[in-house]
Amino acid sequence: MSHVEDELNSQPECWTRAAEEATAHARVLPGAGERVAIVGCGTSYFMAKAAAALREGAGQGETDAYAASEFPHGRPYDRVVALTRSGTTTEVLDLLGRLRGSARTVAVTADPDTPVATAADDLVVLGFADERSVVQTRFATTALTLLRAHLGLHPDTAVADARTVLKEPPPDDLAGRTQFTFLGRGWTVGLADEAALKMREAALAWAESYPAMEYRHGPISVTTQNTVTWMLGDAPEGLARQVRDTGATWVAGGLDPLAELVRAQRLAVAVAAARGLDPDRPRHLTRSVILDAADRQKR
Repeated sequence: MSHVEDELNSQPECWTRAAEEATAHARVLPGAGERVAIVGCGTSYFMAKAAAALREGAGQGETDAYAASEFPHGRPYDRVVALTRSGTTTEVLDLLGRLRGSARTVAVTADPDTPVATAADDLVVLGFADERSVVQTRFATTALTLLRAHLGLHPDTAVADARTVLKEPPPDDLAGRTQFTFLGRGWTVGLADEAALKMREAALAWAESYPAMEYRHGPISVTTQNTVTWMLGDAPEGLARQVRDTGATWVAGGLDPLAELVRAQRLAVAVAAARGLDPDRPRHLTRSVILDAADRQKR
């Protein structure tokens, strides 16, 4: 079993622990009414998008999400939350350094013995969700679960649904398809982005993601019988029929959207296996992006 498979299979236990620990971390996580930004890179950025939509949708206050490299420094925030599994990502560390003294910062990380421990004002450590793999699965979803539970939005069904997904046979019937499109609405747009990224990273697959209502505005034109179109969350009226009319396979995400993301992670591993790829060794990727001085000058 690959590291990715082992780690994605452990997510229900990680989510349970994160939900239990949310109260203990409440002091450093955003409070109601604060103006908040949540930042990250890659997978962590997509989790930031999901968390920001959940928080603002819950009426907790204005909440924006940014890739760490795209943070708008002229915009004031009460608190900035940085999601960083490794604690060493250059863009995150640079941003936290620039924000010191202007906004309270908190880093959610898997490793406290890294530079992020001194770069952020506060630290939340999810060491139990750390990973050996380059491709993120459980740390990302556990960090999102922590924030979801902090908002009082973590349902018991999420863990139960994830366990249901993990008991199912692998989605080998879809592994031979050539195109994968993931759709979301509201907070699940970030999950759709992440599902597509997993397909690209682990399986070198043609994978896209869109807000569900945007799919009709162009992207559906490239949908064929070799496409899997996967909805995370509730679908807009009539979209499933329109997708099926193209000959594509429509997958309706009927479980908790975070559990549906686990199902998509399993599909990425199945596609990688069908293509003879090792999901633990994604092409051109490393576990953390650390830029040297010359790289920083080019940004």
